[in-house]
Amino acid sequence: MTFTDIDPDFRLPDEVWERVSGAIPKAKPKPKGGRPRMDNRAVLDAIFYVLRTGGHWKALPRSLGAKSTVHDRFSEWTEQGLFLAMWESGLKQYAEEVSIEWDWMAMDGAMVKAPLGGKATGANLTDRGKSGCKRSVLTDGNGIPLGVVIDGANRHDMKLMEATLEAQRIVPEDCPQDERRNLCLDKGYDYAEIREIVNAWGYVRHIPPRNESDRIIDDILNYRARRWVVERTHSWMNRFRRLLIRWEKRPENYLAMLHLSCACIVVRAIRVFG
Repeated sequence: MTFTDIDPDFRLPDEVWERVSGAIPKAKPKPKGGRPRMDNRAVLDAIFYVLRTGGHWKALPRSLGAKSTVHDRFSEWTEQGLFLAMWESGLKQYAEEVSIEWDWMAMDGAMVKAPLGGKATGANLTDRGKSGCKRSVLTDGNGIPLGVVIDGANRHDMKLMEATLEAQRIVPEDCPQDERRNLCLDKGYDYAEIREIVNAWGYVRHIPPRNESDRIIDDILNYRARRWVVERTHSWMNRFRRLLIRWEKRPENYLAMLHLSCACIVVRAIRVFG
């Protein structure tokens, strides 16, 4: 099997490469020579193949590169924060070419299996106590991922609220202070602690009450629930099958895969919404 035989859906789209390749640092020169360094595009294509298909590193087709070379470069780039930089670069381009919808934002968590355990994992009570991981995502009104954190599956969504807000990779610097900014959450966030955090960040909260007699959602003309956008974003992430099960013991490696998926989602959204 050659590279051209790989399904295009499992190759890094050209539009993504064109927009994020500038974030890749230049390799250090080798004064003593040696074997030529594998092309960055080829390595990123191989990493994307693992992310998209969910395959193990050892199952990487040899036509895409030696598994040890690709994984070593993945580890190197993860330590350098490359995938995070790609996501941030995409967000800046999206803000310039499309505009981030700051007025309606949403947050929610999703759980995945983590059979190998490791840090930031815990017992998933919805999966017979098996090891799992939770990702918490903050999006704008169009579902563009702005912040993501991970923790154990036994960590309540509300406990990840402030960390997710602090993980935003772009902030509304030009957003007027008096402009109404709404944050949609599900009833799992209906706690006094959450209300204080939301108020401190300057958002108007929209939380379905656990007790229907205690209405929290503000009455707004033509209001409609917007929590579905973050649920759709989790669905977009799940198309990258490596994210469905966390095989990485090191949380930073799983986060790197999440950051690369976010970069792809943002760049593709530029074409859709631009």
